Amino acid sequence: MHAESSPEPRALLINGTVGVGKTSVAEAVGGLLADAGVPHAVIDLDGLSQSWPAPAGDRFNFNVGMMLRNLRGVAGNYLAAGATRLVMAGVMEDADGRKRCGDALGIELSVCRLRGELPVIHDRLVRRHENEPEALRWHLARAGELAAILDHAEVDDFTVDVSLRPVGEIAAEVIENAGWL
Repeated sequence: MHAESSPEPRALLINGTVGVGKTSVAEAVGGLLADAGVPHAVIDLDGLSQSWPAPAGDRFNFNVGMMLRNLRGVAGNYLAAGATRLVMAGVMEDADGRKRCGDALGIELSVCRLRGELPVIHDRLVRRHENEPEALRWHLARAGELAAILDHAEVDDFTVDVSLRPVGEIAAEVIENAGWL
């Protein structure tokens, strides 16, 4: 792979339901960008939002306001340090959230939806939460619920199938579809 000729900073959000592999794919995209010599950063949106106690009425402890404030600062720091690509892993459930995220970044934002068959996602979640029965029940229920929400929201610029494919292959397809390399 070779570095893209455009130095204009751009951002990509890896979107999808729980268990689809957003974080793993974002990290693999970061690895491919590093291999190509593209200055970048990988950002976990969940990590930017979590605090305790969760805001009243927030059943997922995903404080959107906190995430956006933190994203604005973190993205600004990475861009000031020379990053030209920001790769984010997170869930974007509606057009308003996408707009607010793009506004916080201040640069062009593309959204890639990772899609997988629910039985495959459920298998991943079973392995991830094998010793956490309560968390497993929650994640199994949330996977289908969130997939339906994302299907309806249509906030994505493109989708990539993740069912039974290696992470590196998925990451390469994501980068190709984003037009980054």
